[in-house]
Amino acid sequence: MTSATDDAVLQVDIPGLSFVRRGKVRDIFDVGEHLIIVATDRISAFDVVMKQGIPGKGRVLTALSEFWFGKISRVTRHHLVTTDVDKMPEAARRHAKLLRGRAMLVTMANVFPIECIVRGYLFGSAWKEYKATGAVCGLKLAPGLTEGARLPEPIFTPSTKAETGHDENITFEEVVKTIGKSDAEELRRRSIAVYEEAAAYADARGIIIADTKFEWGRERKSGEILLVDEIFSPDSSRFWIKSKYQAGGAQLSLDKQIVRDWLEKSGWNKTPPPPDLPDDLIRKITEAYRSAYERITGSPLPATNS
Repeated sequence: MTSATDDAVLQVDIPGLSFVRRGKVRDIFDVGEHLIIVATDRISAFDVVMKQGIPGKGRVLTALSEFWFGKISRVTRHHLVTTDVDKMPEAARRHAKLLRGRAMLVTMANVFPIECIVRGYLFGSAWKEYKATGAVCGLKLAPGLTEGARLPEPIFTPSTKAETGHDENITFEEVVKTIGKSDAEELRRRSIAVYEEAAAYADARGIIIADTKFEWGRERKSGEILLVDEIFSPDSSRFWIKSKYQAGGAQLSLDKQIVRDWLEKSGWNKTPPPPDLPDDLIRKITEAYRSAYERITGSPLPATNS
């Protein structure tokens, strides 16, 4: 009997390229003036990588990021050079069958040590913090809001970028202490502008982007601020189906919340090792990620050709 994870790519090795590091989802290689970032099918939740992968997930993350980088390029510069493996260094081209649809050639940047989170709706850790304090990341919100409520305007709710353990929500003042006032204000401005651009586009296509997170860096040569990593993927964003939205609780989502919800109910203590994900859950996640891509872009996920 075949498993739902039989085709999942959990690790990528590229002989001939200089390996940099293995993140929760991405394997990164140095090719001189650029990096190659490869999205595997690994999935993490509560900062722990699950034992099973989600087949095709890395292709969805890469295709959606490429789509969104194109859409927001008038708002800010970003690090993506190409996803076309045929335009990458020869050592990568030798592994085209594995890398096609998963790899991004990107400009090198020194990444700011801040997760730049923008929220248009009150959910997740923000909802928990609001219930306890009436504020999120030091921002006082109106009383009486319900879970999933739309906020009057998007808010910037940064967090730490932990190498190990869990990220922690922080105030804007703490961001200023970490990277300086000018950069903190610029990252906040750009993050909200990019979110508003994408949220309006998705809304017109029946998807609510409830919240999302960004990473920013300085291009190593010019010092210019670039949007880096992935953007508006089901890993980094909450995608809600607009026609089903109703404030006051959980929403029908097309993102990693499906995994979080299952893990919360499993009784897992959120420390390694994680429980095994059942095949039916893996299939549900696979379909949700693909559906998110198709609803947002209006196109089927691109096929890969070796």
